Order: sequence, then C-alpha cells, then structure tokens
Amino acid sequence: MSVSPQQLQPHQLGAPPVPDPSPASRPLRAWQRAALDRYRAASGAGSRDFLAVATPGAGKTTFALTVAAELLAAGIVTTISVVAPTEHLKRQWADAAAGLGISLDPNFRNSAGATSRDYTGVALTYAQVAAHPALHLARTKSRRTLVILDEVHHAGDALSWGEAVREAFSPAARRLALTGTPFRSDVNPIPFVTYLPGADGVTRSVADSSYGYSEALRDGVVRPVIFLAYSGEMSWRTSAGAELTARLGEPLTTEQTAHAWRTALDPKGNWMPAVLAAADTRLSQVRRGGMPDAGGLVIATDHANARAYAALLRRISGTEPTVVLSDDPTASDRIEAFRRSDARWMVAVRMVSEGVDVPRLAVGVYATSVATPLFFAQAVGRFVRGRGRAETASVFVPSVPVLLDLAGQMEVQRDHALDKPLREPEGFDDDALREANRRRDTADKPDSPFTALESSAELDRVIFDGGEFGAPAAAGSAEEEDFLGLPGLLEPDQVATLLRQRQASQLAAERGRKAKAARQAEAAGPVPAQAGPRPAEEGRPVHEVIGELRRELNRLVAANNHRTGRPHGMIHAELRRTCGGPPSGQATAAQLQARIDTLRKWNS
Repeated sequence: MSVSPQQLQPHQLGAPPVPDPSPASRPLRAWQRAALDRYRAASGAGSRDFLAVATPGAGKTTFALTVAAELLAAGIVTTISVVAPTEHLKRQWADAAAGLGISLDPNFRNSAGATSRDYTGVALTYAQVAAHPALHLARTKSRRTLVILDEVHHAGDALSWGEAVREAFSPAARRLALTGTPFRSDVNPIPFVTYLPGADGVTRSVADSSYGYSEALRDGVVRPVIFLAYSGEMSWRTSAGAELTARLGEPLTTEQTAHAWRTALDPKGNWMPAVLAAADTRLSQVRRGGMPDAGGLVIATDHANARAYAALLRRISGTEPTVVLSDDPTASDRIEAFRRSDARWMVAVRMVSEGVDVPRLAVGVYATSVATPLFFAQAVGRFVRGRGRAETASVFVPSVPVLLDLAGQMEVQRDHALDKPLREPEGFDDDALREANRRRDTADKPDSPFTALESSAELDRVIFDGGEFGAPAAAGSAEEEDFLGLPGLLEPDQVATLLRQRQASQLAAERGRKAKAARQAEAAGPVPAQAGPRPAEEGRPVHEVIGELRRELNRLVAANNHRTGRPHGMIHAELRRTCGGPPSGQATAAQLQARIDTLRKWNS
C-alpha cells in the first residue's frame, strides 16, 4: 500500500515529532500553572529569558518541559538544548522529556558535532559547553533554539564556564533558567540572570517565578524534614603532638571546630558507626511504617570514607550498600539501578547531592565537612521529594553550629548576592574552616597536620520547622529511641505535635530524676563545704555532673537561638563575656551553672 507525504507524521519525514503542549498524563501543580502563566506573559512581552526558582523536589523539570512543548508546538523554537550539572542528569532529562513526546539525545559528544534527526534536541553538561563553546554557538545559530539551563548557578562555578554559556547561547530564541538554590558562596555572576540593587545596597538576583520550601511543604508537594543532630566527645592529635578533646558543637576556635568535625566523620572512631546504626534503625521504622521501599543515602567527603562507610553499613544492616564514586564510569548505571530497586542504602561522594531524582530516599546521613548553604540545601533536597502527603524525611547531621543554623532555616528563601557575600556565622570565616569545607574526591595526605583519635556519639537535639526538641541522649538510650521510633507516615502538624509530646515526656522524666536525687541528698544530711564541684554531687561522679550541666547549657542556648535568631556561637561568646571563664568544654561546674542561670534570665 502506498502512503502519500500528507499521510506521514512529521518524524517520518525526517523531522522530530511535535509534542502535545498539554499532556493529559502530566497535570501541573498549582505553582507550575502559575509559573507557566508568568512565562507566557513574559514571553508575550518579548522577553527571551526566564528564571524559575523552586525548591528541590517541587517539579522544575516538568514545568520546563511543558514550556518546551508549548514553544515547539507553536513553532517559536525548533530544537532544545538542555544543560545540566552532571552526566547522570543528562539521561534523567532525556527520560523525563520522552514522557512528554520530546526526544533528547543524552549521548551527544562534542567530537561528533551533530546528532540524529530523530532527536528534538540534546542534553549537555556545563563542562561540555565550556570545552567547545564555538560548537554550541554554531548549533544555537543554526536553528531556533530553546536553552534550558538546569541548576543555572553552576554557570558561575568558574569564570570560564559563565563566559562559555554566555557565548554559546546568546543567540538562542528562548532561554529558561532553573534552580533550587539561586544563591552561591562566591560572587561570580550567573549568565542570563537579572540582578538589581536592594534597599541595603546589595545587588541580588531577581527570579521571574519563586516557589520555596515552606510553600511546597504547605501544599504537600515536598516532605517535612526532621533533622537529628548528633554531638559527642572528640579527641585528636595536632601536628605538634598535642592531644585535644572537645565536645562537638560547643563554641571552639575555627581550627578546633574543623578538627572535631572531621574526627566525628572518621570511620575508625565510634561516632560514625553509632550514627549509621541510628540511621539504619530509623530507616527500618520508616519501612515498617508505610514506606516499604524507603532508601537511605550517606553523603561522604571523599572516596576513602565512602568505601569505609559502606563497610560499616554492611555490618550494621546486613545488606550490601550501593557505592557511587565520581570517577566511576558506571556511576549513572548504579544510581539508576538503586532508584529502581528496594535496596536499603547508597553511599556517594557528591554525585547524588544535586538534581538526581530518587523519590524513595527518606533517610540521609550528612557525613561531609562541606558547609556552604548551597551544598547543604541541594543535599537535603535529595530527601524531600514526596510521593504522598504523609511521607517524612529524616536527615542525620553533626551537631555543628553552622549546620544547625542551616537546618533551622530550611524555609528561608535566598537570592544570589553579587556584591558582598552574606556574612557567615561567627567563627566560621577563616582558612581552617574553608579547608574543612574543601570538596575532596581523595582522602587527606598522610602528612596532614591532624590525626583523629577517639569519638563518641550522643543525640544532641531534633530540629523541625525551625524549632528544636529533645534533650541530649546517649546513643542507644530510651530517649534516643523515642525520636528514632517516630512513625514513618506523618503530616507536618503531626510531626510537630509528636516531637513536642516526646520532649515534654523527657523533661518530666528528668525533673522526676532530679527530685528523687534531691530527696536522697536531703536524707543523707549536709555535705561539708569545699572548693569547686563536689566529687560525688548527688551521688554521681564529677564527669556526670559536668556533662549534665553542659547538656542543659546547650539546650538553653538552642532555646535562645530559636527565640532570637542569634547563632549558637554568638550566644556562647556573650555568656563568656558576661560570666567569665573558658569555653564550656573546659569550664568548671560552677562556671557552667552561672551561665545556665544567666541564660534562664535571658530566656524568661
């Protein structure tokens, strides 16, 4: 039977098919419809550029592909170039586009210079564009092109990357920029983003559409995140041979904070095994509580630690974790296999910290010393992608002031400041911390001026929706189990209610223990006066008394932080100025009690 050209579909004539601009299988969320209306208005007014900011997990990809389908159907563009941060995301974009009838080539290579006519467009990486901007400029000029810049803040990762993106896509018919985190830790301008001066004189990025985490949580688009912050005693040896001990999260010098933090992350210590065991317990609870395929992700600092954490998880969970390393050519296949399976754990250095869509991830361990707001937000974004309103996410973090502040401000929306970067928390702005935050694929050299010795773990506090709950509890204690045993399926208001109930129960139990100890002390009669703390106050050793005072001090500091918004380090520093004495790790019981009494007055 002969077929006339008029009966052939466009793709049968050598052109890619024109997608349905409103796929019935992809109903848009309210924020996506509102953003689409704004895009249409901006495009109708002659604007070629549009910046959409939406919290990780909100559905930026679906919004962008809906725009692409409309522009293709209207003939405004004839081809698409998607630029993403990683190779894995290229495939992810191609798979998502196929669902809307758009064919993208995720295997395009600069060396080839062209692709099959069966494709509507290509998926690239920012590094790929930077390697040959002239090639992509020629491709952009040759056809009416829509450029989708996924996680566009990466176009400012290096000055050369930004220049390459600007060169390659300046002639594009349309440019759609997407990001979940429009702020960066540097001041490199992001191409095709509008910047305007604010009332404070700082020039910041301006989004055409914004949809923050708090809005998405209210709409049931993302999961509520419960942060479980773990502290503990850390010991390390300096290059001079001195052995130091400090409590993780207490106010220290920047160098001491960095060393205590990295001591906690040492797989040979006790902190990481205890935290991984707690996270695995939480994962089991979530699986029993309504998410039978829930998965966990450990984000590691370097390859050596990633492999060591995987070995720990193998012993703890009895299952083989998936390990994803940035230099592994099979990394994308491993991520995809984990996404499609019901395996318990994946361990990655940084390939899964941004953009990768594994909706069943519900438990995370932030086992890295990277502390920039950008990285933290993207990492936490791996766990907030909801599949149902009642799903929750649990993220285990070191109890370090900068991370606690970031966890408490999940709902805060930021813009990219071009002038002076936003001031970091006190004590976190010098060379030692920048070294701790350095992204590494390999472990430190043997001659590193720091050696981790010992560590212990203790649940310090639980953070949810900007509030802090619970009192410090030893790993494996009944108090810790109260929080690890939270149901896996909870609405946001139910999470807050249960956390308040558990906190009230624990505080009541603590008051009961103190009252009992007081009655016992009264029955025993007066104790002779002596200088300094009593060796067996309330029948306990000095280290227990001081430990309890430190925990009470930290709880009150957290309450003051929640009430005033001041960083933990600033509160501790003000207490030292007011009451005198050394950092709380070296303070006497009397000095700790004086600070507690002062804080209670401030908080009243």
